[in-house]
Amino acid sequence: MQTGSQLVRPLTSCDLAHVQKLLLFSDYVYQRFTAQELSRLLEHYPACGLFHAEQLQSFLLSQALNPPVAWIGGFGVSWGEHRRAFEHLDRLLAYLQPSLQARGVTHLYYSGNDLEQDWLRTPLLRRGFEPHALLYAYDKFDYRVPTHGNQEVSVRSVRNSDFEALCEIERLCFAPLWRYDALAFADIAATHPYFVVAELAGQLVGYQFNTVDEGYGYLIRIAVHPAFSGQGIGARLMAEAISFFARAGVRRIMLNTQEDNQRAHRLYEWFGFVRMPQRGFILRKELPTVSTA
Repeated sequence: MQTGSQLVRPLTSCDLAHVQKLLLFSDYVYQRFTAQELSRLLEHYPACGLFHAEQLQSFLLSQALNPPVAWIGGFGVSWGEHRRAFEHLDRLLAYLQPSLQARGVTHLYYSGNDLEQDWLRTPLLRRGFEPHALLYAYDKFDYRVPTHGNQEVSVRSVRNSDFEALCEIERLCFAPLWRYDALAFADIAATHPYFVVAELAGQLVGYQFNTVDEGYGYLIRIAVHPAFSGQGIGARLMAEAISFFARAGVRRIMLNTQEDNQRAHRLYEWFGFVRMPQRGFILRKELPTVSTA
């Protein structure tokens, strides 16, 4: 898609340096990925950028594409184009949407960390996105734990051969918008410093992964097979995660969770996480189904 001297085209891993440069020099960025994840996002998921004279002026990335669900993984506009940021957003959304639909995506999601301050929330609401859910943020400022959980559970690093069992836990534990597939798990294993599984009597019964960025720890996901709930497995995974963050020397451990996930709230509060006043949110846009006829 070309307008004048501007060109919108797909982004690939060959464009990594362009995106990294924009991220470095612009404050007008939404980023749902770490620096380590960027190259794999460009390699595996639909993405597009608007160029002027070989200079990247804006980009839009998708992420965690597991039909019928995909997420906006990132959006950025160069400093010189920030006054036209939402014109760029319109063009990039229009370009990216057919690629998502061709992969069977019918719902595109966006997550923000601050309901009151997020710079993209209102523009996306004006572009057909609708409020879908609220998130609670929890922070922990120490490494103390109330328990080490079930010591009969063995905790080890994830293997590629675990992904099928992890996908089954995803199916049983989470609504479609939250589920990872095998490709996503492979990317997480390759880019996150901590990804472990829990085994009980030789059966994979849970998993947990984290990342660290600029001195902060992010507890991203903890899941236990429903058939084994109430056996101290989640507590074991949580204690091991906090031990990892202690070794990493993070200043603060942060996470968010769905507003209605009361079991998770109880676990986090038991482990000394404090609910923060800031609330996150999820927006969703329904994409028309593409006919195959």
